[in-house]
Amino acid sequence: MNFSINIEDYNYELPDERIAKYPLDERDHSNLLVWRSGQISQRHFYNLAEELPAGALLVFNNTRVFRARLIMHKPSGARVEVFCLEPHAPADYENAFSVRGECQWRCLVGGLKKWKSGALEIRFEMNGRTCLLEATRGEQIDKSHVVTFRWDADATFGEIIEHLGRIPIPPYLNRESQEIDNTRYQTVYSRIEGSVAAPTAGLHFTPQLIEKLLSEGFSTEEVTLHVGAGTFLPVKEQDATRHTMHTEHFVITLTTLRNLIRNLGHIISVGTTSTRTIESLSALGQRVIKSGSPEADRAVGQWEIYEIAEEVTGGELLEALAGWMEQEGVESLSAATQIMITPHYRFRIIDGLVTNFHQPQSTLLLLISAIVGESWREIYSYAMDNGFRFLSYGDSSLLFVPKERSNI
Repeated sequence: MNFSINIEDYNYELPDERIAKYPLDERDHSNLLVWRSGQISQRHFYNLAEELPAGALLVFNNTRVFRARLIMHKPSGARVEVFCLEPHAPADYENAFSVRGECQWRCLVGGLKKWKSGALEIRFEMNGRTCLLEATRGEQIDKSHVVTFRWDADATFGEIIEHLGRIPIPPYLNRESQEIDNTRYQTVYSRIEGSVAAPTAGLHFTPQLIEKLLSEGFSTEEVTLHVGAGTFLPVKEQDATRHTMHTEHFVITLTTLRNLIRNLGHIISVGTTSTRTIESLSALGQRVIKSGSPEADRAVGQWEIYEIAEEVTGGELLEALAGWMEQEGVESLSAATQIMITPHYRFRIIDGLVTNFHQPQSTLLLLISAIVGESWREIYSYAMDNGFRFLSYGDSSLLFVPKERSNI
């Protein structure tokens, strides 16, 4: 990596009134901006099938937002918010949600000064009896703390947090979560709990729209990437390449990988999280080529995808990874990624992206610029001038990767 990025070049004015504070009544009635070969057109999201290339494969992120915010109290009555980020012990999501009695999570703590020692607690009714959830604070890791939860209810931690927690809507909405967020801040295809933020590009899909897409010859595939709170972190460095990207965990199956290979040249990624997942597969494939293993216990580094030789295609990289999985009898691969997609990147797997409109000076806007280049300003100006709604509950766009920005 031998380039710099002036984050000021990715700034624009976003008035608060243009941020969608609530979802539309109907998911697929949002506006859809289509950018293809430098041309902009405007549709509604329910027109998506008319804008996709024939035979396109849409890749969804099936992660589900869990009720990560717990409002707890000290025996003195002091209120402390505990925001669960990711499991610590057990460290994998499936076991973390199914464990009973005790577990540890990395958490952000709101009101940390009030919690210098002792336990926090919540007393609650469950299954006809009064129960207690306690939290004690352990070591600090970066800005988070390891928190040990103990409870006496006959329930898993997933059931406990579903019963007591709150949906963690984005901070820029400047409001508390409400009943509507419990359903509308989830995609209709969400299945695997683990995210603290929704993959919001998928919020526009309805079961009826997905059924229509399938009936018209399009296909779908799923990956799982658990979205972390780092997705909201602003870039504070003047040179964005000095920004440290957060790490997010993902899962890819061999069946999905083979389907991606069969559909190379026709892959539409639904959301930046799906994009980060499937483009990260390039790095895992490169590791197989170089060392014989994807080394999945080591996160894909922030700049690792830039170190792949330009002549190596995305197809070759995916084939290498799929071959290793078949040889080793691995049906599902768990890994993590820290990649940062910038305008200097050439996409190796995706051909297009469904995505919302993102915050100024954000890593997500850098990813958009990797597809459309300087046209991001024209796109965002059009959206601003034509009444589009911005950010998580806002409107959508469909952006196609130009040939000069692709190395499939």
